[in-house]
Amino acid sequence: MKKMHLAIAAALLLFAVKLSADGSPPSLWHIVDVLQSKTFIDLTHAFDSSIPHGPGFEAAIRETLFHYDEGVGTVGSGALLHRYTHVGQWGTHVDPPAHFIRGLRLLDEIPVTEMLLPLVVLDVHEQVAVNPDYMIRMEDVRRWESRYGLVPEGAFVAMRTDWSKRWPDTARYFNKDAEGVAHYPGWSREVLEYLYEERGITASGHETPDTDRGIAASGGEYVLQRYLLSQDRYQIEMLSNLDRVPEYGAILIAAWPKPKGGSGFPVRAFAILP
Repeated sequence: MKKMHLAIAAALLLFAVKLSADGSPPSLWHIVDVLQSKTFIDLTHAFDSSIPHGPGFEAAIRETLFHYDEGVGTVGSGALLHRYTHVGQWGTHVDPPAHFIRGLRLLDEIPVTEMLLPLVVLDVHEQVAVNPDYMIRMEDVRRWESRYGLVPEGAFVAMRTDWSKRWPDTARYFNKDAEGVAHYPGWSREVLEYLYEERGITASGHETPDTDRGIAASGGEYVLQRYLLSQDRYQIEMLSNLDRVPEYGAILIAAWPKPKGGSGFPVRAFAILP
């Protein structure tokens, strides 16, 4: 188990796991009481057929198979039941390593132990406000580490750009110029290499559509996303509300369905604040 996970486990167990005087078994229920007293921030956009989506993706379809009233559902009545048709990478979604790299982990192969992680937020929204093509730099990471210490092993690292404030306006979200080139911020190779190879983080995420900047993605270049996934790690794209989460001290919880051999799926991600 990674050092950070050990520290969290030890702290929680010291607080919550105990035997009562009558010899009742250990319990983690006290942890629920503690967490429920904290602030929860949803990091997930609601999705429908009109949200911003990748090039070549058809709009999602939601068909009402059953409805409370007769004559509305295509199959029957008495309950509400929908059929959803959409690509895996729809809305706030998870990309497993196999999304780009043959032979690496698919969605059902990512264990649930990787869905509860310390949350690090690298805030570059002021830089992005000046330059929408901003690429996060090591000086941004060093600034975080000068305040809080080294990025912890096993963390989820999110890049805050405030780009999610443009959602769900597709034109503003992709921010294309007259030539059709998108302009939105992204990660850099040096930062990703540091986080994954030196610090040993578990996953990362961002508010934008891609790991790579818009000017690269517009040309079909996904070099940084390919690198990240080649580390056999997952990422979450199109996050929201990172402006409501502290840079240090929160916990990220992310969960998704378990399609066998799945290459991506909408995710529900949220943060619990300290």
